Amino acid sequence: MVEAPALPNPAASVEEKDVAHAGQPDPIAAPNLNTILSIPVTVQVVLGSTSLPVASLMKLARGAVVSLDQRVGDPVDIVVNGKVVARGEIVVVDETSQRFGVSLLEIVAGASLERAA
Repeated sequence: MVEAPALPNPAASVEEKDVAHAGQPDPIAAPNLNTILSIPVTVQVVLGSTSLPVASLMKLARGAVVSLDQRVGDPVDIVVNGKVVARGEIVVVDETSQRFGVSLLEIVAGASLERAA
């Protein structure tokens, strides 16, 4: 009995390609990812907020203290492009230059990338 030659299995070849390229970046996707990763975003650290009537706002002068809703030691919000993505605490980065920074304490749930609609 003569056996017919085995036909290539298209599903197997796709799996073999996936295994062959496992762990390697897709050469087409890599430049696109680099483009996305280089997009600048605005990062803000929100120390607190308050509400003032316009009359009180107009009376503010140099040296005035505006009381915020946060207490010393409370976590501050880290906002990226208008959305809270994390919380952190204020730290001193360099005492001589009087620079401050933020140490991340937690990433806010739901702050991961959302699917484009």
